[in-house]
Amino acid sequence: MNLADVFTFLFVILGFLIVYVGYWLMAFGLFPGMTQRCSERICAAPVKTTLLGAVTLVPLVTLGFMISAKAHSTPVKILGIGVVVIALLGALFGASGLALRIGEGLKSARDEAEPWRRVLRGGIVLGLTFVMPFLGTFVLMPFAFISGFGAFISTLWQRAPQPVAVPAAAVTPPVSVTTP
Repeated sequence: MNLADVFTFLFVILGFLIVYVGYWLMAFGLFPGMTQRCSERICAAPVKTTLLGAVTLVPLVTLGFMISAKAHSTPVKILGIGVVVIALLGALFGASGLALRIGEGLKSARDEAEPWRRVLRGGIVLGLTFVMPFLGTFVLMPFAFISGFGAFISTLWQRAPQPVAVPAAAVTPPVSVTTP
């Protein structure tokens, strides 16, 4: 193995990590409420969320690849690959909740003004855990995406809680105090 091979592997891995963090930031930027709900779901019931993701994601991806492999026409092949891509996109969007949860554990003074930084920090840490050759690649990365898909599915139709309106009569006007 020469230096070019080493750099090929290095830059491919770094490229994937940058893309993962980019998708997680995009998910938070487009759907911050959904990302927060995914984070809460993964934190509240990690095993249940992972099992839901495994029961739904694995058959969906398998079905998409089977449709694509068995199809004789191009539109059906594209449909099969589309099923896989949409499922993996849902897994990435759900995993943004895991990145957010990790980032919330790494508090910073800038979090209130720039809440996306929690996803950035958590995404970098989560992405770096994927680099470990066997544990990271074959255990942690599938766990993150499978649990992310489970969180995505379980929060897909869940609406954000609406703020409770305070009746106008209950609101007291501010009292101004003047000093002589």
